[in-house]
Amino acid sequence: MIDTSAFQGKKAAYYTLGCKLNFSETSTFGKMLQDMGVVSAQKGEEADICLINTCSVTEVADQKCRQAIHRMVRKHPGAFVVVTGCYAQLGAEAVSRIDGVDLVLGSNEKADLIQFLSAAWAEKTGGDSLHRHHSVKTKDIKSFAPSCSRGNRTRFFLKVQDGCDYFCTYCTIPYARGFSRNPTIASLVEQARQAAGEGGKEIVLTGVNIGDFGKTTGERFIDLVRALDGVEEIRRYRISSLEPDLLGDELIAYCASSRAFMPHFHIPLQSGSDAVLKLMHRHYDRALFAEKIHRIKTLMPDAFIGVDVMVGCRGETQEYFEDTYRFLEGLDVTQLHVFPYSERPGTPALHIPYVVSRQDKKVRSKRLLELSEQKTHAFYARHSGQEAEVLFEKAPRGKAMHGFTRNYIRVELPPAEAKAEYDNQLLRVRLGGFNHDKTALRAII
Repeated sequence: MIDTSAFQGKKAAYYTLGCKLNFSETSTFGKMLQDMGVVSAQKGEEADICLINTCSVTEVADQKCRQAIHRMVRKHPGAFVVVTGCYAQLGAEAVSRIDGVDLVLGSNEKADLIQFLSAAWAEKTGGDSLHRHHSVKTKDIKSFAPSCSRGNRTRFFLKVQDGCDYFCTYCTIPYARGFSRNPTIASLVEQARQAAGEGGKEIVLTGVNIGDFGKTTGERFIDLVRALDGVEEIRRYRISSLEPDLLGDELIAYCASSRAFMPHFHIPLQSGSDAVLKLMHRHYDRALFAEKIHRIKTLMPDAFIGVDVMVGCRGETQEYFEDTYRFLEGLDVTQLHVFPYSERPGTPALHIPYVVSRQDKKVRSKRLLELSEQKTHAFYARHSGQEAEVLFEKAPRGKAMHGFTRNYIRVELPPAEAKAEYDNQLLRVRLGGFNHDKTALRAII
């Protein structure tokens, strides 16, 4: 039994880097500390506890993590500083040597954050020397830290899976998060019911490789989708990201006729060149990817499809990039999430010849981002004048209110028309023209 008396009334500050999964986990950590009597530090207040949840997907991410840790230490002198997440797993010793850091928890240990924090807090306040970092090797990462939380947003994020077995040549995520694992369908349905009890109307399913759901329990992702669809209090579900080789036709067909699973897909492509896909050790070719897009659009013509694309990876010649550009240009997708390749220590990609210059990466990124903007703008424009159901989110005082349609079109309601009672409500609106910066369509109520 953990003695929480020492934490009553203490203030905590949180900082998260990286993916939606990290943000969801940080929110869950916050709820756990709140249950111990810890309150969130308000803006300008010094915290007693600082928790930094890190990312390590790129070299830039590592640098941002180090900067964030130093900044939190300076901003909250004397605070007990906890660092967790992917960078904490991959660089535990280096992180533990940063002045002011008291506790570093790897991917296996963060599930027991409260226990580690309580023990380390007692050691520090008792004057004992701290065992600063706790982490195990990738093969020994077995724990699963449940997470279903909304933080400051309207939507809930439900973690359904963690880890990855794919080991793409450029990626460190399997080393940082371990092999694929998941909880039971029954436990996830119960978390969805709890979210509904807290007023949740939309849940985003998150994970590292969620299409791989079932490695731990022998269940299937499609069965999880069907079970969650049965929680009728939840009006909308979105699937955060699905590998194309794991996006089965059965799942696409189910989403097309589902009560609550939205016509919204996020599918990593990484490259439109088959030669580059082979160098990356991806599990599909572009023909399969194109076939999946075609099947989605056949059954759901208005579906929003987001695509991850990496530019400038080792081996991506100009010819291969042009191949990717032409492929994407002819693909009926809505938005490209473009990011430059970053070399990661210890990855097999470092042995691939042909290095793309930083300048070429910038040029290629710019071209794909311009293509993305064209596609998104055309998708939005096609829906102008139509009626749609929008789930609105709370707006800052005096600011426009925003929300999303079923197929993830961002909608804006001017400040003069925004009302507090619209927060977390599904409203039928007419979609007008673009807002001033063309990031949303205006709502006409």
